[in-house]
Amino acid sequence: MQIKTEDILKKLGIQELNEMQNVCAKSWVKSNDLILLSPTGSGKTLAFLLPMLKDLNPEQDGVQALVLSPARELSLQIESVFKDMGTSYKVNCCYGGHSMRIEKNNLQNPPSVLIGTPGRVADHIRRENFDTSGIKFLILDEFDKALELGFQKEMTEVIKSLPRNVKKVLTSATQGIEIPEFARMNSPKEINFLPKQKTIALTQRKVMANDKDKLDALYRLICTVGDQPGLVFCNHRDAVERIADLLKEQNISCDIFHGGLEQADRERALIKFRNGSNHLLITTDLASRGLDIPEIQNVIHYQLPKVEEAFIHRNGRTARMHAKGNSFIVLAEEEKVPEFISDDIPYFSLKSEVQIPNAPIWETLYIGLGKKEKINKVDLVGFFFKKGNLQKDELGKIDVLDHTSYVAVKRGLGKKLANQLKNERVKKKKIKIQVSR
Repeated sequence: MQIKTEDILKKLGIQELNEMQNVCAKSWVKSNDLILLSPTGSGKTLAFLLPMLKDLNPEQDGVQALVLSPARELSLQIESVFKDMGTSYKVNCCYGGHSMRIEKNNLQNPPSVLIGTPGRVADHIRRENFDTSGIKFLILDEFDKALELGFQKEMTEVIKSLPRNVKKVLTSATQGIEIPEFARMNSPKEINFLPKQKTIALTQRKVMANDKDKLDALYRLICTVGDQPGLVFCNHRDAVERIADLLKEQNISCDIFHGGLEQADRERALIKFRNGSNHLLITTDLASRGLDIPEIQNVIHYQLPKVEEAFIHRNGRTARMHAKGNSFIVLAEEEKVPEFISDDIPYFSLKSEVQIPNAPIWETLYIGLGKKEKINKVDLVGFFFKKGNLQKDELGKIDVLDHTSYVAVKRGLGKKLANQLKNERVKKKKIKIQVSR
């Protein structure tokens, strides 16, 4: 029995579909293959999951739909959206860094929808861990990013293993991408909701540093813009970690995000950024697209990107969906500026005397129980109100993962609650609780 779209939207907390999602749903019925071009944060995931869901067969065993995405976080994000839709269909997620043994065991009872990164999915196909003959739909999400990261070989391998008549949907946030022959697109219909001109909601400013390292300028810029949510972009992982360490020494709250971190650490950093426990994320271009992070007020280019596309995607994290935002370009004296950064961008004057931004009003508690232990958000809300004696305004965003949960509480309450609740139980299960690092 199919779930009504209205019921799914209610579960997701969405009142109605946007124009792009409605057009995609209509085109799905009329066309064979689709190319969906739309900005990051516009709802592409739901745009392809909803019509795909309607074409799944509850009587069919095995994998029916395959979704390839270029990053672990994006794969997990798509899986989370599908689970939140509340269907009866099984979904699994496969990605590098996750246990191959666990994934293989999950695939022995194959899901209807399989989501994963190209390399890991290709590996499972090579090992014959699941049957591809029943797959009817292939989604190539953030396809341009997958090409940029060099997944051509793996995507080619996956596509060759699928039935010839599989329906393909390719999504991208970039204009004018060339579709390679290996994609085997069949007379695709293009749905283009990318803006035809650069948004005027983005304010760009250059910041001149007095030293080569630029760190003092970054520090004063962060102090000047205050506690607004922001991303600081670097080109290298070691720069991310070095800058974060130096900012923390100056008592500026921040977290890091890059591809060298363990998956759990990356998830935790994003959760704390989303729930307001950190206003500042120091990151590589990994966070420039595809991730489910909140509206960003400030994008700071501490190290300049090598190509214009990276610059566009970094700036695309702010001034999204009719909101306003700022892009700051930190420059050292005599630093070579790429041609794609306009000479006409005005300079931003830093204050000579600055004040450290206020600490975030939230902090995060880690709980060693999750969905696999039958724990949900409602359970945790009741637990913290009843056992923790919290008021409504003292409890923030709650994220429940497979075996862990993260709960935002008013800053200053975390340690007290961890001590107070360490011997308590949720659904008769003893709770492991601590302030998240």
